Amino acid sequence: MNNVLYTRTSGQGADLILLHGLFGQGTNLRSVARALEADFRVHCLDLPDHGRSPWLTEASLATYAAAVRDWMEHHELPAAHILGHSMGGKVAMELALTEAGRVRKLVVADMAPVTYAEKHQAILDALQLVANQVCQTRTEAEALLGEVIDDPGVVSYLLMSLERGVTSEAYKWRFNLAGLASAYGRLCKAPTESEPFQGYTLFLKGSESAYIQASHEREIQRRFPCSQLVTVNRAGHWLHIDQPEQFSGAVRAFLLSDAGYTWGP
Repeated sequence: MNNVLYTRTSGQGADLILLHGLFGQGTNLRSVARALEADFRVHCLDLPDHGRSPWLTEASLATYAAAVRDWMEHHELPAAHILGHSMGGKVAMELALTEAGRVRKLVVADMAPVTYAEKHQAILDALQLVANQVCQTRTEAEALLGEVIDDPGVVSYLLMSLERGVTSEAYKWRFNLAGLASAYGRLCKAPTESEPFQGYTLFLKGSESAYIQASHEREIQRRFPCSQLVTVNRAGHWLHIDQPEQFSGAVRAFLLSDAGYTWGP
């Protein structure tokens, strides 16, 4: 069995690995890749249990970060810039904190190194509802999700991981729903406690998002002392979708600069 993570690579330049969020896949960040591929060789990975990558017997931030490390070893990539959004941001932080030599510069999009409340049960229930219903059309699945989830943006995001079965006309989730439901509490935890990551780090916060709070800033500073928190204006949690030019511009400027950021206003 091939246990190497599925990836799409484009562009030329320094290597940049993009890590997507929970229930997502690498293609969710293709717009970011397209915006940056003139300056970087960009790798959009499907994390374990997502997209076209293998499923794990136990999912956690540590096992996901280890899978990214193994992917880098398989591709003879000693180190790279890492950008992670949402849960992918936690995986990126886990890798930086436990395998610092693998990470050149780190970008974390709308996520803090803290334990979050488990607040996605409604989404898990909706995903299971679709799985149980054996939907014959995407419209049917969309309607079922809409009965539970009142945010059309979230519904659209989830539908990106819906595919028609190989041996059946029915649609199924591309991600490992049972495994992710079982591991959800672990994925909400803070990254492993370790020595601070001393590399340059950029935290990007959506101005309309509640994922990074003022109360999280001390923990960001403690664990990532060479970091800066920058707000993306008029953006929610999917800040790279809401404000693509502002987002990619901030990332490009940070990664191409000879310097990084130090904590400050």
